[in-house]
Amino acid sequence: MTLNILVPAALAYVIFLFTIASLAERRAEALRASGRQARFLRSPLVYTLSLSVYCTAWTFYGAVGYAARSGLEFMTIYLGPTLVFVGWWWLLRKLVRIGKAQRVTSIADLISSRYGKSNAVGVIVTVLAVIATTPYIALQLQSIALSFGAFTAGETLAPQQLAMWVAVGLALFTILFGTRNLDANEQHHGVVTAIAVEAVVKLVALLAVGIWVVWGLAEGPADMLAQIAQAERPEWAIDPARWIGLTFLAGVAILTLPRMFQVMVVENADESHLAVASWAFPLYLMAMSLFVLPIAAAGLTLLPEGANPDLFVLTLPHALGQNGLAMLAFLGGFSAATSMVIIAAIALATMVSNHIVVPMWLASRQRAADRGLAPARDASDMRGLVLNARRLSIGVILGLGYLYFAISGGSRALAAIGLISFAGMAQVLPALIGALYWRGASRIGAAAGLAVGALAWLYTLFLPSFGPGVILGAELMAEGPLGIGWLRPHALFGVEGLDPLLHALFWSLALNATAFITGSLLSFPSPVERVQSAQFVNVYDLGPGDESPGARGWSREAAENEAEDLLAMSQRILGAAEAQSFFEAQTRAQGKAGFLPDPTPDFLDKLERELAGSVGAATAHAMIAQIVGGRLVTVDDLMAVASETAQIMEHSAQLEAKSEELARTARQLREANELLQKLSVQKDSFLSQISHELRTPMTSIRAFSEILMDDEVTGDEIIRYARIIHDESIRLTRLLDDLLDLSVLENGQVNLDIQQATLGDLIDRALMASNSVLPHRQFTLRRQSADEEIALSTDIGRLTQVFINVISNARKYCDAAAPELRIAVRQRGGKVVVDFIDNGSGIPKKSQMLIFEKFARLTDTHQAGGAGLGLAICREIMHNLGGDIAYLPGQGGAAFRVSFPARLEARARAAE
Repeated sequence: MTLNILVPAALAYVIFLFTIASLAERRAEALRASGRQARFLRSPLVYTLSLSVYCTAWTFYGAVGYAARSGLEFMTIYLGPTLVFVGWWWLLRKLVRIGKAQRVTSIADLISSRYGKSNAVGVIVTVLAVIATTPYIALQLQSIALSFGAFTAGETLAPQQLAMWVAVGLALFTILFGTRNLDANEQHHGVVTAIAVEAVVKLVALLAVGIWVVWGLAEGPADMLAQIAQAERPEWAIDPARWIGLTFLAGVAILTLPRMFQVMVVENADESHLAVASWAFPLYLMAMSLFVLPIAAAGLTLLPEGANPDLFVLTLPHALGQNGLAMLAFLGGFSAATSMVIIAAIALATMVSNHIVVPMWLASRQRAADRGLAPARDASDMRGLVLNARRLSIGVILGLGYLYFAISGGSRALAAIGLISFAGMAQVLPALIGALYWRGASRIGAAAGLAVGALAWLYTLFLPSFGPGVILGAELMAEGPLGIGWLRPHALFGVEGLDPLLHALFWSLALNATAFITGSLLSFPSPVERVQSAQFVNVYDLGPGDESPGARGWSREAAENEAEDLLAMSQRILGAAEAQSFFEAQTRAQGKAGFLPDPTPDFLDKLERELAGSVGAATAHAMIAQIVGGRLVTVDDLMAVASETAQIMEHSAQLEAKSEELARTARQLREANELLQKLSVQKDSFLSQISHELRTPMTSIRAFSEILMDDEVTGDEIIRYARIIHDESIRLTRLLDDLLDLSVLENGQVNLDIQQATLGDLIDRALMASNSVLPHRQFTLRRQSADEEIALSTDIGRLTQVFINVISNARKYCDAAAPELRIAVRQRGGKVVVDFIDNGSGIPKKSQMLIFEKFARLTDTHQAGGAGLGLAICREIMHNLGGDIAYLPGQGGAAFRVSFPARLEARARAAE
């Protein structure tokens, strides 16, 4: 088998994965648009299969090599995760519950959120994760290069060059499907579905090779057991200490590896899926390990001395002429390697962007604002910044993996490289356990433990893995720094004779835990840490799938004129539709209408959690603090949290709820009173204006009628006076029609004329009709005609009337030097939403509640050119069409949203 066959096969497989991911992504988007959930894409089966990302090239290729070198010791890498999942009720359930409640995006985000939303702690975890995962990515690149080399004996092959192109290809795939959008839940349907498919491929491939070995090469299980006994070597003897250490390390890895946290916690759609995974995933691991020892024994028996045991899965069928089986095994190993790289790159890129890139950008913007070089509340495209940061991070992360492979030479056994990464991420364990179970754990302790443990791991295991003389000199390795023997990397504090891995694991975790406990005992948690510790440790007070209640992370100081800034910022992270839906829901929950809720502590906490699902808890906290002025919770606000008795907490919560309800009711009454006063003034003004509007044409008609009765009027004068009477009559009729139309609409007595048309045609008509308004103004229009090809069945005339009114108002009142109107259309299920957004100064917040009232007019009569009934009529028309018209704040100009059903049932409207 040659490269001419392998390369096309690998490319075809990648295209297959690309298609699967693309179809799954499109399906998820279609279901989301229709308001339904992607049940199969988020089923227990897909969830369990996605967990197989644990089974990388190490477990596909390296487990057989491990078995050939060390016998049954390879089972420890399966036994650890099995024990964790069997005991899911005590640990995994709490981890997933917290992940849902806090909307965490990564392991770094969870640790950061627990310890006072400290970005410094998040940075430490992120840097540790990148360094620890780098050897693991190198392992995958090495396995792919080795698998190609196994088939190309006699052909020229540069492993490093091949690994580089593989890294480039995987980076492109990950960028395409891992950073397509900024999901508020940080979930990736396409990627997870592709990973689930890969799980089946690698399992089928390994089982196929195993079945062939047992029943094809041997004469069944009994004969195979005899061959295993014959192949047994002295180094296969079981070392209990190493077994316990490796089982513990593998169990820790399933909790702390970034890719495992991504699929297990972040991608989890339902906590109940853990119950299925608790038995299904151990079964999967058992199936993956079932034929490892038989394949190792057959390879040792049948292949030449010196053959690489890590490649027995490939070379055994290939050497015995089973090319089809060898190709299947190649694709299985390729699946195992690529799935790990893709998920790890996504998880690490999320951590880098949320904890390093975005906080640095926010800090730079704040410094610029302090010097007056930039607005304090910048509204630039955060969404694009985060996505681009993640794309760049993916490239850098895969580049680091390739660099490790190139520097280390790829000579180490695959299992050894994997264990180095396991030990590195194990340094998160003390801070993680403290986050889940110890309310006294503090940010200082977590940072100290992580830093000390990471340095110990780097010194005793990671840096020595490059080999003597590469980074650490041979003399230092043998004699210690400055000749201090008890500081030798493999004999720290004079402890000799231990296996290097167990030695590094013991000392790094021991120093880590000591620093963590000491730092926590000597420091006092901040108020936000106290709040978060209660929510983490007592997370079972919430139901499955519930989010944490208000964390009281913000003070009760009034926050005026900040809601619109928060909406503008949220739109640039969550997307316009998602942010507007969230703000609208929160406004309704406060008993108000529109898109701008009061920025109460409860609302700020909910908004922070919503943003945290996209950019992480620490970053979300910092972004909101920049707008609301950093009004953090005080010690006084934590009186309810400080008490340890359930009774006081319950009474405190009840009092708080009643206080908030009374405050909300008082605010609503105050706003209603203010609105009534304004409407009373507007009504008096309106009656005066309408009297004037009616009297003026009637006076003209009467005066010119009396002139026409004069016998001395000439023929030309009769024609001129009659035209004036005609024009004034039309003006009077139009005014009376508006009043009558409004009255009919309000009483629901309108007869709807249901017709069919496309939305684009209606907008075209409205634009043509409104061109007569200030025709001398150069007005730029921005549209997406393809989005407007929506078939409508509604009252075409009345809907067009609404569009004409909104567009005409934009032409009248947009005060920009170069006026511009953007028309954005989207469809949500059976609902059509049309946004009309200009680039003017917009409508003042105090006037936004008045513009749809009958007596409201924001300008003087001559500028408005009417009696102020236009938007009131539009509102009633939309209500009769089963839709709505609303002012949309936070868009940089005046913006109106018109929403309505694509198909209006005349019978339903008549019944109303």
